Amino acid sequence: MKKFCRTLAVAVMLTAGMIFSAPSRAADSKTHHIAIQVDQNDPALMNLVLNNVSNLMDYYHSKGEEAQIEVVAYGPGLNMLRDDKSPVKDRIKHIKNSAFPSTVRFSACGNTKQGMEKAEGHPVPIIADATVVPAGVVRLTELQERGWSYIRP
Repeated sequence: MKKFCRTLAVAVMLTAGMIFSAPSRAADSKTHHIAIQVDQNDPALMNLVLNNVSNLMDYYHSKGEEAQIEVVAYGPGLNMLRDDKSPVKDRIKHIKNSAFPSTVRFSACGNTKQGMEKAEGHPVPIIADATVVPAGVVRLTELQERGWSYIRP
């Protein structure tokens, strides 16, 4: 009986050790948070940003890891998210309709939008896949304060 109890105790300890020391992909996995700034009305830069977004999504997905990506457009870069002028709106729609649409968010600066509306004398339409935030620079600041990685291509 003593031998049985000792064997059982060793088995329990080994099992517990394996449970608590075995690497757990879910437990070790973290969500990566990336904020990307767009402040220029340059189609090449906009496409570079969207390439970065796609590459980040593909990389982290291939590793079984989560990623949250937010593209923040302000100043002349707001043209990226204008429904009437965006040279990349079809690519944005494709990314949002991809297998991981909730991982990417597009934020349009409300201050810039108001300034453009005042200068142009009419409402500035923003693509349906974007959300207007009060201020692009404030949004970037808030994301960085929460620990998000910041990329300025």
